Amino acid sequence: MKASARPLAEVYDVALLDLDGVVYTGRRPVPAAAGSLAKARAAGQRLAFVTNNASRTPSAVAALLAEVGVPADPDDVVTSAQAAARLLAERLPAGAKVLVVGGMGLRQALYARGLRPVSTAAERPAAVVQGFSARLSYDLIAEGAMAVAEGALFVGSNRDLTVPSDDGRPHPGNGALTKVISASTGVDPIVTGKPERPLHQESIIRTGARRPLVVGDRLDTDIEGAFNGGADSLLVFTGVTGHLQALTAAPRHRPTYVAPDLTGLLVPHPEVARDAAGHHCGGWTARREGARFAVDGSGDPYDGLRALASAAWTDHAPAPADALCDALEALSL
Repeated sequence: MKASARPLAEVYDVALLDLDGVVYTGRRPVPAAAGSLAKARAAGQRLAFVTNNASRTPSAVAALLAEVGVPADPDDVVTSAQAAARLLAERLPAGAKVLVVGGMGLRQALYARGLRPVSTAAERPAAVVQGFSARLSYDLIAEGAMAVAEGALFVGSNRDLTVPSDDGRPHPGNGALTKVISASTGVDPIVTGKPERPLHQESIIRTGARRPLVVGDRLDTDIEGAFNGGADSLLVFTGVTGHLQALTAAPRHRPTYVAPDLTGLLVPHPEVARDAAGHHCGGWTARREGARFAVDGSGDPYDGLRALASAAWTDHAPAPADALCDALEALSL
């Protein structure tokens, strides 16, 4: 975990922001998100909205952002469909046929790269690309499987096993759906979405970022994606990741910074000092006592969380959850 004497919006030229759980949840705004992003922009930071969702077009995403109070142009949106289309355009000749097992977001991205979307294996596509769509049919999945079995390149927009839903329960995501084609053909897809590098590279190319900051709520997509791309990251706790999950994270899932929400872009992040007495941040000290961790002090509980994370992340192996519960309870988080 790093320190920053200045607000992150002043230190990093581009914030690569995840959407669901960070800016909005479903179609509801995340508290403090719109105001924080407006202030980050005013401080000179460019915002890019980076999503694994391949079903929505950039225009549709921009419209949803406007609904939750975050003005954005379609060019500010970077999708896993666009990353998949770039990868395919780099490997296939112009005008090549690509069978789309997905929705309009994928089709539009392919058109933009000079590729020709098709819907049947009989059209002898050079590749199959699969992305999430709530209206995906068995017939279309079967067409994709036939084309892959006949030798078509297989690309998946992401491996997310679940997607959020309006009823609050996780529904099957693209990662679960691609397993149908994989299981029936024995071919695994090349994946372009987070945490794989193609979507991160697409974001850097599109924004021209020289010092990007990945902002997200998921350890296994956003934070690991930043790790794979060699970028710093900010984990916010407005989505799926809880404090205990962060403290017990493996090295590739450990963020550079933590904050309760997107207000974390607007403030300095204090240093964690370490000495024989423990790990110190703000008014808090964390230390290991035998098999368990302890924390004491007062002040901003997120300073205590930073100190506790520093103590828990000293070892390469993740700390056990039961060793951290009492210390986390002391922070009232």
